[in-house]
Formats: sequence, structure tokens, C-alpha cells
Amino acid sequence: MPPAPAPILAQVEITSFGYLHGTPPTAHITVDLRHHYRDPHVRPELRHLTAHDQTVRDTVLGTAGIPALLDSLTATIAAYAAGPRTGPITIAVGCAGGRHRAATVAAELAHRIPGATLIHRDLHQSVVER
Repeated sequence: MPPAPAPILAQVEITSFGYLHGTPPTAHITVDLRHHYRDPHVRPELRHLTAHDQTVRDTVLGTAGIPALLDSLTATIAAYAAGPRTGPITIAVGCAGGRHRAATVAAELAHRIPGATLIHRDLHQSVVER
């Protein structure tokens, strides 16, 4: 098992967003969850819920690969923070609508990084009917 990452002593801003609601925000790291992780939107009982709902969070965090992705992102942010440059580190996490996968992953990532700022750009948007 790899060693735990060093504490992150940098300003970190994490933004969740939906690609269907506009251009991704500018970021040092952009994570696109659309093609590799199943969309809770396809389940009618989850479609109109958001990452504020425990069922959505449980579904996303229980998706194969998501826990490893979160561990990897946490370590990547720590590596950026350990670099010689100072200044904020920006992370953008996107999915189709920004209400399920991106918002859940961004919130969990922010939870893992003390002092991180979390912005949900599109969580309040209406469900995109596809």
C-alpha cells in the first residue's frame, strides 16, 4: 500500500459542473466522468434527485472505480501542492448534467482536503431530458 499523501497546504478550489450546461471551467485538473462511470440519470428513481440525496451519493460512491479515482485525485492534488509554485490549485469535475456523479465526487474530494472550497456550478440546473 502506498504511503499516505502529505498534508495539503495550498488553497484548493473544486468545481463540479455539467458539460450539457456549458463550457468546462478553467482548471489545473479537469476530470470527465461521462464515459467511464455509469450515469445515475438512467435510473428513473434517481433522475430528479441530486448529490444532496444520500441515495445518489451511495450510488455514485459505490460505483466500481470511483473510490480508486478519489484516492488518485487526492494524491494528485497533494503532488501539485508540494510543487515549488504557490497559488490556488483548481479542480473541475464534470459529468453530463452536473447533478449526480460530478457533484458527488467533487463533494467527497472537498471532504478529503481540509479547507478546500467547493462550488457546484450546475447542481441547481433542471434535469436535462435525454
